[in-house]
Amino acid sequence: MKNLTDQQKGSLLAFVAVMFITPDSLFIRLSNLDTWGLVFYRGIIPFFTVFFIMLLIYKLNFFKILFNSGFHGIIYITTFSITNITFVVSIQNTNVANTLVMIATAPMLSAILGAIFLKEPPDRKTLISIIITFFAIVYIFFDSLKVGNFYGDVLGFITAFGLAIGAITIRSAKTKNLVPAAVIGKLFVASFALFFIESFVLKDTDLFIVPLMSILCVAIPFVLVTIAPRFIPAAEVNLFFLLETIVGPIWVWVIIKEQPSIETLQGGAIIITTIAIHSFLKLRKN
Repeated sequence: MKNLTDQQKGSLLAFVAVMFITPDSLFIRLSNLDTWGLVFYRGIIPFFTVFFIMLLIYKLNFFKILFNSGFHGIIYITTFSITNITFVVSIQNTNVANTLVMIATAPMLSAILGAIFLKEPPDRKTLISIIITFFAIVYIFFDSLKVGNFYGDVLGFITAFGLAIGAITIRSAKTKNLVPAAVIGKLFVASFALFFIESFVLKDTDLFIVPLMSILCVAIPFVLVTIAPRFIPAAEVNLFFLLETIVGPIWVWVIIKEQPSIETLQGGAIIITTIAIHSFLKLRKN
C-alpha cells in the first residue's frame, strides 16, 4: 500500500469493501431471524470483532483516538448507526433491487454535500459519471414503483443520505481516525435493537449465516469504507457502492430466484460500465 498513490489506495479500499458487501442482501434474505434480531447481531458481532482487533493494535490508545475524533466522531456515530438500521429494515420491506437502487443515489448526494460543505466540486469525469448513473437509477426506479413498497424504498433513500453524510464527515476529518467511532456506532445499533428484538436464539442455518454475514459483509467492509474517503473524495467512494446495485440483486436472483426486472439489469449494466470507465480514467491519470 505504501507504493500506491492516494487515488489508488482509496479506489482499492472502496472496491474491496463493496465486493465484500455484495452478498449482504442475500444473507439477510436467507436468515430466518426477525428484523430486529438481525439488526442486533449485525451490531454486536462486528462491534466485538473490530473492537478486539483494535485493542490489540492500539491498546488503550483506542479510547484516545475515539475522544480525539470530537464533533466529527459524534456525527459519524450517528449517521453510521442510522444507516445500519435503515438498511436492514429497508431490505425486509421491499425488493433487494429497490433498496440497492435507492442506495445508489449516495454518490450524487455526496457530490452535492461535498461541493456545499467541503468546497470540493466533483471533477468533470466524476460529474459525468454521476449524471449517467443518476439517469440509470431513475430508469430502474420507475419500474420499481410498480411494486408499491414505499416504506422500504424511503428507508433505502435514508440509508443513501446517511452514507453520503458519513463519507463527507470522514473526508472533512482526513487527519482523524474514525474507525473507533464506527465501532461505537455498531454498539449503538445493537443497543437500539434491544428495545424491539423478539428472540436472541440462533438456530439451524442462522448459526452459520448470521456470524458469517456480520463479519464478512459488515465488520470488514465498514473498516475499509471508513478509511477510503481519507484518500479520495466522498463522491468517488460512493460511486463504488453502485456496483452493489447490480451485483447484490444478482446474488439474490441466482440463489433464491428473486428475479430483478429487465430494467434493473439494463440500468445496472450502464452503472457498472460507467464505474469501470471512470475508475480506469482516474487511475490512469494518477
